[in-house]
Amino acid sequence: MMDPALGLRGRHGECDVLDGLLLKARAGQSAVLVLRGEAGIGKSALLDHLLGRAAGCRVARAAGSESEMELAFAGLHQLCLPFLDRLDRLPAPQHDALVTAFGLSAGRPPERFLVGLAVLSLLADVAADRPLVCVVDDAQWLDQVSLQVLAFVARRLAAEPVAMVFAVRDLDAHLELAGLAELTVGGLSDADARALLDSAVPGRLDEHVRDRIVAETRGNPLALLELPRGVTAAELAGGFWRPDAGPLPGRIEHSFLRRVRSLPPTTQRFLLVAAAEPVGDVSLLLRATTLLELGADAAGAAETAGLIELGARVRFRHPLVRSAAYRAAGSGDRREVHRALAEATDPDADPDRRAWHRAQAAAGPDEAVAAELERSAGRAQSRGGVAAAAAFLERAAELTPDPVRRGVRAIAAARAKLRAGAPDTAHALLATAQLGPLDELHRAQVARLRAQITSVRRRGGDAVAQLLDAARRLEPLDRAAARETYLEALGAAFFAGRLGTGLPAAAAAARAVPSGPRPPRPTDLLLDGVATRLADGYAAGVPALTRALQAFRGDDADDAVMSWLWLACPVAPEPIAPDLWDDDAWHDLATRAVRLARGAGALTVLPVALSYRAGVHLHAGEFAAAATLIEESEAIAAATGNPPLRYTPILLAAWRGDETAARAAIDAAVHEAEARGEGRALGLAGYATAVLDNGLGHYGAALAAARTACDYEDLGFYGWSLAELVEAAVRAGAPAEAGAALELLLERAGSSGTDWALGVGARSAALLADGERADALYREAIERLGRSRAAVQQARARLLYGEWLRRENRRASAREQLRAAHETFARIGAEAFAERARRELQATGETVHRRSTGSGLALTTQEAQIARLAGDGLTNPEIGAQLFISPHTVEWHLRKVFAKLDISSRRQLRTALPAGVRAGAPV
Repeated sequence: MMDPALGLRGRHGECDVLDGLLLKARAGQSAVLVLRGEAGIGKSALLDHLLGRAAGCRVARAAGSESEMELAFAGLHQLCLPFLDRLDRLPAPQHDALVTAFGLSAGRPPERFLVGLAVLSLLADVAADRPLVCVVDDAQWLDQVSLQVLAFVARRLAAEPVAMVFAVRDLDAHLELAGLAELTVGGLSDADARALLDSAVPGRLDEHVRDRIVAETRGNPLALLELPRGVTAAELAGGFWRPDAGPLPGRIEHSFLRRVRSLPPTTQRFLLVAAAEPVGDVSLLLRATTLLELGADAAGAAETAGLIELGARVRFRHPLVRSAAYRAAGSGDRREVHRALAEATDPDADPDRRAWHRAQAAAGPDEAVAAELERSAGRAQSRGGVAAAAAFLERAAELTPDPVRRGVRAIAAARAKLRAGAPDTAHALLATAQLGPLDELHRAQVARLRAQITSVRRRGGDAVAQLLDAARRLEPLDRAAARETYLEALGAAFFAGRLGTGLPAAAAAARAVPSGPRPPRPTDLLLDGVATRLADGYAAGVPALTRALQAFRGDDADDAVMSWLWLACPVAPEPIAPDLWDDDAWHDLATRAVRLARGAGALTVLPVALSYRAGVHLHAGEFAAAATLIEESEAIAAATGNPPLRYTPILLAAWRGDETAARAAIDAAVHEAEARGEGRALGLAGYATAVLDNGLGHYGAALAAARTACDYEDLGFYGWSLAELVEAAVRAGAPAEAGAALELLLERAGSSGTDWALGVGARSAALLADGERADALYREAIERLGRSRAAVQQARARLLYGEWLRRENRRASAREQLRAAHETFARIGAEAFAERARRELQATGETVHRRSTGSGLALTTQEAQIARLAGDGLTNPEIGAQLFISPHTVEWHLRKVFAKLDISSRRQLRTALPAGVRAGAPV
């Protein structure tokens, strides 16, 4: 494929792109690329070209292997192996996570994205000396957690001199790599294909045969080189040969199969051992071949055939050679080879690969091997390798001779597969488990797992009945698990909301559930509180739910907060706090959730925590801080392959008052909610629309939207929707409807007793009052809301009071309130409410010019967040650890911040940043 004068034949464009990556890395910038293309198209050759041009750079290389796909962190370990001597330079949490992931130390299972941050820091440290080039070949065969971690690292690279290139099969849709820069590698042009074919075929080649080969290979270089092998010169010259029909990769592999089978039996056996040993460990390969009594000449013949290279590591010419060598052997030969590899593997240094080889060598059920796999699953779990643990357990179940034990292991494998994000496989394993004689407890566990799978596939009402059934079956067998399952059922019912019918049944069942363990866990208190609230009403539920929130705020409740946070559940403590109008608890729980998720590197739950914390900022009128956290939440969700959380973004859009943008965001959220069966989001969309239209002064539309928000008992924002309905109804000329809503609102405010609740209640009551009574209620509302965190609600109270004062012809007093309201709304960026206040001020005779919102700074949201944290005194490594970027990237952003703010030191940041950016630094 190489032309000495031109380099890779027919790949000038691709080589230019790769050379550009090197230029960026040498200039101190990060560069990431995904090469996509079919088998044999030349991706590996392009990677070799890249490495060949990387003079003066450090190089790290990894390659996926089909047989290693279930071994957690195997691919990542390959890539990082040359740099393990630098692990002690990492911050302690990152160091501990990485050494645990690689099995170098025992410890708690690390969150895989804390491992990602450790890898990012490690690569940045290496690149600080000289540019680093990382290539990952056959990424489609990396173990799942390695691919997720490396994709995360690729997305967080910014200002490091690192070039990272993945090569992946075109037919494999890997969501982990979605959104990264791509280059599709296609076939060679006809001219280049003919030239390459001529170079590979000695002697004369019939013109029609050449055209047929070029056409059928579609310019695939490996196919052009391999398909003519094994065909006689006469057949090629006379045109009496035709390539096999069928998919091209299969035809290429068939060519390799012919070549393998033409070799002496001992050479074929040597290739089989090398194919079955995916690590590329030469010493291990030689130990195994010695056990199989294969001489050194077998290795030499394999190398002479051009199918394998034996250097520092074993490397096949192409992955299809490996698969051809493995498939050329019979099942008995494969088992014998795996048995030799197991015997040659050190049981202390690498017990998991030894167990895996023993499993592949097993001809039938084998309890000893199954037990060893189960122990490997435990070790994988301790390293955070959920997918690997699931694979070990799945194979353990297959090899378990005792039907009872097989069922138990299948349940464990299903649970692990579900946690690893493979619900379909989990469902199949549950079917296997049910074939055995399970006891009642295990059958109840199967029922719960089936319900959880349903909930994962379609969050909403479909899972409610299944979860309730599982909870009832667990009651006499495992009361703690039963109560957790009832809480899951309530969460599913609330998610389904108005699109489901399961809430009454879930509420009745939860109300009747026997008491939990003593002392009660936070989840037990939460279940009792929610059940009481649904059965006996809001007022009755407040004391129990308040006790639950206090338990979740306790010093020993970290695990409880984290275990429920990942569900983003409506009956989790963070959404319960605003339902009780307790903004102190809301602030504390959301702040704690972000701190815990950041500290653990738990990027599966951090987007949820950030969304809750953004809601607290929004409530406090800190729109810039809320937007920063929303952007971070969405970026992390995208990096981890999870859908973004829409609740807080649509509320922020509504409060900002940009009608076009807000309605588009709300409509998109409604469309997604209907597709998922998530009726709760429909209620929130109604509330957001009511806020938007009340701000714009479209009171009839606001009333209709508020009715939609209030026609179902949604946790978290039902009371807020009542307040919107009262204001809209009063302004739209529907006082009776406003009075009925006010009665419900005041009942809730009185039961809550917080300044936030009582302030909103007083403000709403003032809208239906006259004279001194109205004046007193407005003043009470402003005073109470001033003692809470509800800055936006206090500004609303001042706006309504000013409007009332103007209509009472008390213009001087009206101007005072309207100026304060306008100043707050304009400062925080609530454009519609600011415009409403401006119009009212003009009506009092005061001229007010429209103000542009925001700080006016050209800082990006990430720059603002970094500047805020730096101004609070955090170091670059501390900021990097919080935001999952490298310290070098933090420094790069800070240099841009200093230039934009025209400052020269971190000490100036606190005064240089305006209040809207300084407010509420995320923890």
